[in-house]
Amino acid sequence: MQYNKVEICGVNTSKLKVLTEKEKMELLRRVKDGDMRARDELINGNLRLVLSVIQRFTNRGENLDDLFQVGCIGLIKAIDHFDITQGVRFSTYGVPMIIGEIRRYLRDNNSIRVSRSLRDTAYKAMQAKEKMTAENNREPTIDEIAKELNLPREDVVLALESIVEPVSLNEPVFSDGGDTIYVMDQVGDNNDDSNWLDEIALKEAIKDLNNREKRILSMRFFQGKTQMEVASEIGISQAQVSRLEKAALDKIKKDI
Repeated sequence: MQYNKVEICGVNTSKLKVLTEKEKMELLRRVKDGDMRARDELINGNLRLVLSVIQRFTNRGENLDDLFQVGCIGLIKAIDHFDITQGVRFSTYGVPMIIGEIRRYLRDNNSIRVSRSLRDTAYKAMQAKEKMTAENNREPTIDEIAKELNLPREDVVLALESIVEPVSLNEPVFSDGGDTIYVMDQVGDNNDDSNWLDEIALKEAIKDLNNREKRILSMRFFQGKTQMEVASEIGISQAQVSRLEKAALDKIKKDI
């Protein structure tokens, strides 16, 4: 991202107005009464919220102006659908709406085309995820999303995977102190005659790890869980998971 970029879509981001929560709620009440000037003021007063959200998507190579415009659409939808009687902060509702709008844009502009039915299922799954996240203040599991949609878990997983952008083999997976692990480091060749020797060496190296290190690697690379999910299940911080994972991988590399 061009962090020093001041103007996006003709908007000087350094001069964006910031509303207090009290001001937002007052404007939202006026919007519900049909005051279009209040709606415009509320949109302009929350552009910094859009700006903060699009920073999460800066590593995709997308045009910042495009993401900003799409994020503004999400903001407008949030304003039009926000229920002032629920007693929640506007940003709590607005951020997932903005993120959802940007993800839908990225999905529809994905370089790999997928079937309409898969895209529709993925869209419904993302909507359900946003809704359940807002209601429960945490991200739902795949099983919970599948239950909400009354669909098989496999269908939800396949649909969500189908809209994930391709990853370069040179994409870094983990880096700490200059010792970077890339996607290509985790890709094997099943036709290699020496694979069985590598597997024996790998199994021997894993035996030398302690139980917690084995558990972390199992959850990360065999169960496909994120570091945040591992940290939550084990009861430690994500930073600790990252350090333990790196140390375990270093041990395996040395033994092999």
